[in-house]
Amino acid sequence: MFEETKRQIIKAGMSLDRYGLIALSGGNVSVRMPSGEILVTPSGMIYEDLVEDDILVMDLQGKIIEGTRKPSSDTEAILYIFREMPEVTAVIHTHQPYATAIGLVQDEFEVNLTTLANATAGPVRVSPYSSAGSIDMGIDTVKYIGDSLAIIMAHHGVMTVGKDKGLKQALYAAVYLEEASKCYLAAKACGEMKQMTPEQIQQSIEVFKYYGQGTPTIPKDLVKRV
Repeated sequence: MFEETKRQIIKAGMSLDRYGLIALSGGNVSVRMPSGEILVTPSGMIYEDLVEDDILVMDLQGKIIEGTRKPSSDTEAILYIFREMPEVTAVIHTHQPYATAIGLVQDEFEVNLTTLANATAGPVRVSPYSSAGSIDMGIDTVKYIGDSLAIIMAHHGVMTVGKDKGLKQALYAAVYLEEASKCYLAAKACGEMKQMTPEQIQQSIEVFKYYGQGTPTIPKDLVKRV
């Protein structure tokens, strides 16, 4: 059941490792199917070792429909996000070090790079501490994420979500949040940083809607200097 989506989940998990967003079996990846089922990665398994049968299929209440593996320890939080945010089609949780570091020193990661605006659709807030395996991870994500596609959990890691563009959108949010975090922390160590204007931020958000194949060409009036 849902073999192609399961392969995409495994590939996404391997990408998290490739880009340094997790170590070993850390984090998790989950997807909501159009028919309502939730696909979740298993607990404590390294992504490159996974096969399609290792991915669990369950309903929104956590009843396992298909699969014999133990689901991610964060499943309760993941399902809470899917229940409370019907527009969300994918959730990724990581322990990415640079974004998590920002959560140790401030309460919000403001937009200062076009890639951050592109991928997270706005500033990324830092939620209070919530432990691994706790439903609080889901409660805080819903409470603090706002219109963004990502949240930094203090002392813990990151949650990203995909909406209209699904798993790819959640993956882009995680990867580019980390890239922006590296740049930000390097600049912060050197001195006062330049800031983007609200107009520039909004332009970057809008431009990214036209990114990729199969999308319309960016309107010329959208890419003028602001």
